[in-house]
Amino acid sequence: MRWPRDADGWPMRACSRIVSCRPHRWHVQVAGTGPDLILIHGAGAATQSWRGIFPRLTDTFRVIAVDLPGQGFTRMGDRRRCGLDETATDLLALAAHEGWEPCALIGHSAGGAIALRMAETARYPVLCINPALRNFDGVAGWLFPALARLLALNPLSAALFASTASRDRVRQLVQGTGSRLDPEGLALYHRLASDRSHVDATLTMMSRWSLDTLLPRLTSFDLPVRILVGRGDRAVPADSSHRACAQLPDCRLSEWDGFGHLIHEEAPERVADWIRETLDEVMQARA
Repeated sequence: MRWPRDADGWPMRACSRIVSCRPHRWHVQVAGTGPDLILIHGAGAATQSWRGIFPRLTDTFRVIAVDLPGQGFTRMGDRRRCGLDETATDLLALAAHEGWEPCALIGHSAGGAIALRMAETARYPVLCINPALRNFDGVAGWLFPALARLLALNPLSAALFASTASRDRVRQLVQGTGSRLDPEGLALYHRLASDRSHVDATLTMMSRWSLDTLLPRLTSFDLPVRILVGRGDRAVPADSSHRACAQLPDCRLSEWDGFGHLIHEEAPERVADWIRETLDEVMQARA
């Protein structure tokens, strides 16, 4: 997707700007006053996934949402820097470039793992929403990343997927995560899924994704981590969050019935309240 060519109707567009910080040209959205709070979306999404959360937090925080490399409106500058460690490093460089000093990081799905990796270096509390904190098991452990790698290497694969991403197919994909979105939410995911560069970047991220360097270090992670899980999540097994929380020294996990992987889009007001209340608790404990 190209900014501003494809930006008509994009949520929070008035808060958007493009920032050049090597190796990428980042699309960021910033609004509000107060302590900085960085929102990190999951693979295949973009800043639109925070459209219900973002405006509900700007009266208390300076809220910052970022499109990951190549996804949404961020232009990827180096395909080799789409893995977990590289993405976390480049986001930290972006934060330093912009003078952001977050009081916490909020990450959804793969964004939760990125937030944890960033916090190892920058010492921020982390709130994770349905975090992707387990590698694929068994055959999927080598088949899925290898398949994503092959697809990412084929310039026609992203174009093929994007050209066949009908609204009905996107609706089925979203429902496959255990979530139900309104027409606006589905339309926004259709825009993303229909964009070749976005699909290509998502496949590239998947092909380079590994938690092998992060998971063994969770036991020594001495910062607060709070996890919110939707029990209806079909994309990321809830037991992976339970296992991770059991390893983390300072972790609490909340589970909600009736929501799937995109819980923050299904119930943005309730999730925004959870973020406020959880951050209040974390900050008071650290005071």
